[in-house]
Amino acid sequence: MTIEAIAVDIDGTITDEKRQICISAIEALRKAESKGIPTIIVTGNVVNYAYATEVLIGCSGGLVAENGGVVFKEGENNNAVETLVERAFVTSAEEHLKDKLGDKFDKHASHDNMYRLTETVFYKTLDIKELEDALKDFKYLDELEIYDSGFALHITDKRVNKGTSLKYLCERNGINMENVMAIGDSQNDEDFLKQAGYKIAVANAEDKLKDISTYTCENMFGDGVAEAIEKFAL
Repeated sequence: MTIEAIAVDIDGTITDEKRQICISAIEALRKAESKGIPTIIVTGNVVNYAYATEVLIGCSGGLVAENGGVVFKEGENNNAVETLVERAFVTSAEEHLKDKLGDKFDKHASHDNMYRLTETVFYKTLDIKELEDALKDFKYLDELEIYDSGFALHITDKRVNKGTSLKYLCERNGINMENVMAIGDSQNDEDFLKQAGYKIAVANAEDKLKDISTYTCENMFGDGVAEAIEKFAL
């Protein structure tokens, strides 16, 4: 088994239910980096949060943020964040939802939406069915994807996802997707696990993700990440 890169989600994968990064995951990822195996952060989070995570852990593979809407890798694209999709459909959906949801829009909208370049996010204090119902008559509904990341509800442009953008970043860096180990826990991780040769679900992952995985960890969260890295990469 040859692992050229590790692609890993943040929330619910290297972090626990309180969004605290597990020390075991940090140590394992750093060991992989010391062996020349880069880690790529693949997340629904905003790019600045993803970049801070990358720097603090010591990952060198770059990052995919906003569920595929944004990629970044130091030394590439003149060190600028690259957006892979225009925001027109999502912005139009925002206006539609403001009309449909009224005061609920601002009440449940994520505080970090001001930093998001390609998507709109709501806290899970808003029921996903209410969000879906509010969008039923949106004229560009077929252009959107709604993800439940386990921590938030994301409205994204369906032309990109974690998988397409991970593939784009890997191909640009000469990494064969068959030799990528992808690790995740939730619905929005399915796309990038499907692109990778080695599909890993941590023990706390949704059943649907476990069903498509080549290996399901015995341990949850970051301990599961460490387990997979120790078993397959080190």
